[in-house]
Amino acid sequence: MTNFILIFLCVSAGVLLSRLKILPADAYKSVNAWVLYVALPSLSLRFIPEIEWSAQLLLPFIGPFVIWLGAWVFVQLYDFKKCLSPGSRTALFVTCGLGNTAFLGFPMISAFYGESEIHHAVVFDQVTFILFATLGVITVIKTSSEKSGDLNLLYFVKKVFRFPPFLGCLTALILPRFIDISIANPLLDKLVATMSPLALFSIGLQLKLGEIKHEWRLLSAGILYKLILAPCLVLLLALALHSTGNLGRISVFEAGMSSHITVSLLASQYNLNPRYCSLVVGLGIVMGFFTSTVWFFILQGFG
Repeated sequence: MTNFILIFLCVSAGVLLSRLKILPADAYKSVNAWVLYVALPSLSLRFIPEIEWSAQLLLPFIGPFVIWLGAWVFVQLYDFKKCLSPGSRTALFVTCGLGNTAFLGFPMISAFYGESEIHHAVVFDQVTFILFATLGVITVIKTSSEKSGDLNLLYFVKKVFRFPPFLGCLTALILPRFIDISIANPLLDKLVATMSPLALFSIGLQLKLGEIKHEWRLLSAGILYKLILAPCLVLLLALALHSTGNLGRISVFEAGMSSHITVSLLASQYNLNPRYCSLVVGLGIVMGFFTSTVWFFILQGFG
């Protein structure tokens, strides 16, 4: 319940301050900078080294990749019909391909399945974050570079390897093999704690519900895939792998979370249809409460 209240307060504070024009119109960019350049690398260093891989975790490990690939196919088909701009196409892809599996996913699992079952979702969440910090970052930077006309291999590599979330992910995957970095966990915990409130506050600053009419087609596509089609894909994967019980249920449940907040901020920061990016998160959070309830009852008969 605390997390749900926090979501409401942070988004509402952003909307209110935006309406009152207390902050500059581009104030959200400063908030995004903290989230992207400080909080996200801290999240990588704090949690990625703690992942314990095993054959039993095949479903939550593969699931995020299936969602990402499914999103690519979905966007290609949608773009073939609608002829999207490069910015809108990439914004739709990354917000479909990555879900909010921790800040929303964990409280929802706690509410529906109990706190003791959250451990089933940790691998799914961390693989999703690794996808964001690597393929998500690369996809957004590539599109931004193409739009600005600066795309060449050296420029692209420099941009990617100068981006802290990408570097934080690589560091978290490699460094713990040689030294123990857990001594920094208390500090990292404090930095990570700032991520979700500030990310939601930034969404609120950018959220203009009156503009839904301008983006309703793209929003409908993004929400359809993320809240309905993505969990269907993971459900099919779970059946193929014969992964039943709470591990299977929770993996499917996690797949149905709304769009990843920070990838939406990243796409917005690089000016890839920022109006859509803020709206798909705000609407996805609200609609996700209802679709998650439906998925919970559907999954009761699974396994």
